[in-house]
Amino acid sequence: MHIIDVTLDNAQQYVIDESFKRPVLVDFWADWCGPCKTLMPILEKLAEEYNGQFLLARVNADDQQMLASQFGVRSLPTVMLIKDGQPLDGFTGAQSEVQVRDMLAQHLPKAWEADLQEAQALLENEDFSAALPVLQRVYEESGQQPQIACLVAMAQVELNRLDEAERMLATVKLADQDTLYEQVKAKLELKRQAAKNPEIEALETELENDPESLPLNYKLAVQYHQEGYQREALECLMVVLRKDLAYEEGAARKTFNDILAALGKGDPLAIEYQRKLFTLLY
Repeated sequence: MHIIDVTLDNAQQYVIDESFKRPVLVDFWADWCGPCKTLMPILEKLAEEYNGQFLLARVNADDQQMLASQFGVRSLPTVMLIKDGQPLDGFTGAQSEVQVRDMLAQHLPKAWEADLQEAQALLENEDFSAALPVLQRVYEESGQQPQIACLVAMAQVELNRLDEAERMLATVKLADQDTLYEQVKAKLELKRQAAKNPEIEALETELENDPESLPLNYKLAVQYHQEGYQREALECLMVVLRKDLAYEEGAARKTFNDILAALGKGDPLAIEYQRKLFTLLY
């Protein structure tokens, strides 16, 4: 629950008691107040974006005059940030989204920090496929911080997406190349040096001599998929699907879609190859 309408009956629970668990942003408003109607959507948007890091408590000052009086409200809109039962910050009058964000930023973790913690827990549990899309989103939302770039690259290395990991590490400037960077780079180099499955190597050699062979591309795609080389698998399957969308009674297309589903809708690799398939179909 991120947003609540507060009355005299529930004010103790949702304004005072709740403020000992997380900050409560109390918005005093009224139907006749134009600036209130401008401000309210901004506060609601931020409450959803912060995903529960604070509670937005809306108080209709006309219906709840006693509450407004108890909080010393003299004009509308009035917004108060309550923490541990005490006013921490606030403002009166209309404010821009940037101004409200600036106030919240002084007292709350950034919206993406909770997602980063979630991703780090996934990394610790070696759930790299689930961690990667979260880290990629956090990387962008954090302003492409170098430490997060290294975490993205770490997940990519574990998922055998070595070219992507190399490109991500290349964005980290020399001054930011810390211990984590060195660890991820070393893992990447070890993965590069590790011998592939002999069956994959044999199929790759055959494919070099007959790159348009549908049976070879399909068989190699299946092997790549099993070994975690998803980009390579998808590329081989695209060779097959460009020539025969119904290859092996639809098995190639099913494998292609299964890989996309396993990657997840938000994964850039899945998005890239979903677009390629869409272009092929339409």
